[in-house]
Amino acid sequence: MKVIILCAGYATRLYPLTENQPKPLLPVGGRPILEWILERVQKVQGVEMVYLVSNQKFAGHFETWKASAKYPWTVEVINDHTTSNETRLGAIGDLAYVIRTKKLMPCDLMVIAGDNFFDFDLVSFADFGKKKRPHGIIAVYDVGDKELAKRYGLVKTAADGKILEFQEKPPQPATTLASSGIYWLPQETWSLLDTYITTGHNTDQPGHYMRWLAENSGLFAFPLKGKWLDIGDLASYQKANDIVKSSNPKE
Repeated sequence: MKVIILCAGYATRLYPLTENQPKPLLPVGGRPILEWILERVQKVQGVEMVYLVSNQKFAGHFETWKASAKYPWTVEVINDHTTSNETRLGAIGDLAYVIRTKKLMPCDLMVIAGDNFFDFDLVSFADFGKKKRPHGIIAVYDVGDKELAKRYGLVKTAADGKILEFQEKPPQPATTLASSGIYWLPQETWSLLDTYITTGHNTDQPGHYMRWLAENSGLFAFPLKGKWLDIGDLASYQKANDIVKSSNPKE
């Protein structure tokens, strides 16, 4: 199994914090967001390699971070060579870029957006994915509030977790179950990614590909238990720091 961390965004909503610093390297509780993610990945057995895909502007920042990082597997920084928010490849475009440039052979992939902050167990998520092959898995989180749910891609599921419907930031949410930006794509789905891209579908927001997978192959949701934030603005960034501070009151 290989892990791909998506870190090639430009995070313009977090300016000035991210004008000269990639969002995944912003500190939360004194540690980069990226390290909180990798701490959870480290508990998953069978990880062979972690690819961290960045852009031209911030690839050097990640290389500098990597020089002192120590993990049981290699972390390789992949530069997608985009230079602005307008020319970015998008999440699915970057996923395909890593596969193509590294000439990866079909294998199970765990894909994680680099702005996720969470404390749940990725081991259970990976185990669930293995049980549901050949179908893909997405991690979902109940945000518990329909006003808040308007900010996210939402899913409706059957009793067995099969995804029945996607809603992308709907003005009137029918559910509060949000897609978290954490995906399990077994090797059986590799040809589907190529089909999706070559037939001209949207490669920016991953929700578009997940909706397509749900309709064409079947996709299951894994509910997260614990804390989760999509760090997309200053308020959510501050909330992440507050969560860490409250769990470590002496610090």
